[in-house]
Amino acid sequence: MKPIIVSGVGLFLTSFGLLAQQAPPRELDIEAFVEERFAMQEEDVPYEDLYESLLQLYFQPIDLQVATSSALQSLYILSPIQIQSFINYRNQFGKFASIYELQAIPEWTLETIQNILPFVVINSSNTNDALPSLKRIKKAENAYLLFRHRKVWQTRKGFSPPDTLSNGDLSNRYLGDPNDLYLRFRLQQPADFSLGLTLDKDSGEKFTWDPKSKRYGFNYLSFHYTLYNKGKLKALSLGDYQLQFGQGLVFGSGFSVGKGAETITTVKRSSTGLRPYTSVMEAGFFRGLAGTYSLGNIEVTGMLSRSSRDANLQLIQDSLANESSYLSSLVLSGLHRTESEVQKKAQATEHNAGFNINYQLPNKALRLGANALYSQYSQALIPLERIYNQFEFRGKTNFTTSLYFTYNFRNHYLFGETAVSKSGGLGHVAGIMSSLNSKLDFSMVWRKYDREFHSFYGNAFSEGSRPINEEGVYLGLHFKPNRKISWSVYYDYFSFPWLRFRMYAHSTGYEWLSRIKYQPNKQMILFFQFREEIKSRNVISENQTSSQYLLARGKRQNMVWNLTYQPSRWWQVKTRVQQSFYLIDRQKSKGFSISQDISTEMGPWRLSGRVALFDTEDYENRQYLYEKNVLWAFSIPNFYNQGMRVYFLAQYKLNKRLTFWGRWAKTTYTNRESIGSGLQEIKGNELTETTFQLRYLFNR
Repeated sequence: MKPIIVSGVGLFLTSFGLLAQQAPPRELDIEAFVEERFAMQEEDVPYEDLYESLLQLYFQPIDLQVATSSALQSLYILSPIQIQSFINYRNQFGKFASIYELQAIPEWTLETIQNILPFVVINSSNTNDALPSLKRIKKAENAYLLFRHRKVWQTRKGFSPPDTLSNGDLSNRYLGDPNDLYLRFRLQQPADFSLGLTLDKDSGEKFTWDPKSKRYGFNYLSFHYTLYNKGKLKALSLGDYQLQFGQGLVFGSGFSVGKGAETITTVKRSSTGLRPYTSVMEAGFFRGLAGTYSLGNIEVTGMLSRSSRDANLQLIQDSLANESSYLSSLVLSGLHRTESEVQKKAQATEHNAGFNINYQLPNKALRLGANALYSQYSQALIPLERIYNQFEFRGKTNFTTSLYFTYNFRNHYLFGETAVSKSGGLGHVAGIMSSLNSKLDFSMVWRKYDREFHSFYGNAFSEGSRPINEEGVYLGLHFKPNRKISWSVYYDYFSFPWLRFRMYAHSTGYEWLSRIKYQPNKQMILFFQFREEIKSRNVISENQTSSQYLLARGKRQNMVWNLTYQPSRWWQVKTRVQQSFYLIDRQKSKGFSISQDISTEMGPWRLSGRVALFDTEDYENRQYLYEKNVLWAFSIPNFYNQGMRVYFLAQYKLNKRLTFWGRWAKTTYTNRESIGSGLQEIKGNELTETTFQLRYLFNR
């Protein structure tokens, strides 16, 4: 009976001309995506890199006719039961007749389909085994030129005239102007090829041509040329690229979320494989050649990379008058504004060679894989000895290998990876995502990373920013009793066996979050979220009573109330209230913020704005507020002290090819006479910034 019903639906859709294979393209709602997956914005999360990785998924949509469960899971949208329901439906009824047929899949709601549409296609017709000709490259589906200018209009100290020091020297100042410039050129045909060039100059950097310091106009340049699906060659990339396999213990570049308001789908890393690198972050990627070759159920990826790295170079004069050097640290900021920052640019060379091999059962249920990465620096890396870094990497070479698996059994996903580095340190991560029934999902992740486990490109599930010196267990639940109400909660217990920065003793902690979401209709969404984190920190020095370091347990609590109302597709309003408390060593402080947003569409115009008030007693209670920005730009500033934040964003589509964006933002403090410190200091209580962007689409 069911096949007859589905066939009838297909004929009905055909009669209305809907078998054009694709639904109208749906623009990615990055704000909603971030709100769901980042429970609380944090300072050490590379949002720009995450955003760029998300865009790679957006520009290389998954073909649902051949999509595997692993590929679907990489979107962090579908629950295990929804993925299994999709696979069962496709196995039973064959290929999809139209994107609209997704509505017939059990467990798939309209909300699910709306969320996944930006990342999927039906019957991708762009695959071409032949190498792309010049004519085909010129006719690329995604072909554009994008230029962005950003500027802070108040004068920072770094741009002021230098002072004369007591020894007659001039004080340090920025070498360049305050303009932040960004240029991107892209030619991309989904599932066929991608060619891109990205240029970036940060505020304070000098626009100059100086090969000696490897500055060629813009201070940062990224290029890639990537081919897809050329027979058995699944991907081949020249230039800048990233790799993600297993659970991220060896190759962990790319989009990954971890702990957030989405408590189930984001805990597992996905083997998204080889992808071009397009971010402006100047570290954490490979530069060279990499390719993936398919041998039936086995895929092999090999890579070679040689890239310059910013570093603090230390010179040593030995007894034979032979000069040698070592690296005291790698510099990850990517800023080259002053003479000292320019001197650190490209001081080290990093070589990488590695491979991945993975095997998948014909039914796609089981995947087994192995990773290996060899890294070598031009000089030995010898960090300055501190009490907490005794087990950090030291030397010129490192070698990291791992074995991993994923197993899909009905509505359950099991996954894990074990790795070992040259030092002998081990890293382990294992977990499960499970749909217990159509209303309840469960997840669990266990991890253990030795204090001497060294992985330069690891990005596994962890409390810290790196998989090292940590043990922990994470439990997550998602309960949706009906279409209107959902409840997400997680609890994560972690311990740090060895010392850490500002934590000079073994310590433990925990974190838990709960979010209740209510959506009575399509127009309104309400949610309340509470998060608590307990983590230790060194007691301030005057309170230390013995030769041993004393720790105090700090408690951080955050609450969010959010109401979003969209009476029509033309306009939307959102009200958000945040409150926080921080308690340590019997000292308690608090902070809050309230924001009001409004967005509207009027013909070729899209307009949005916000007014926000904030009041915090200290930096510990800083308030992070996600802000809308120009296309493909990310903004999550934090605010503390007292003040008001206002921004206005306008988009104007002149024609099919040319679109303009303009953004104005201003922060006014009521209890400060200066903003920032060092060369970033601004005299006064106001900070105003503007962003201008244009995009030209070639083949429209």
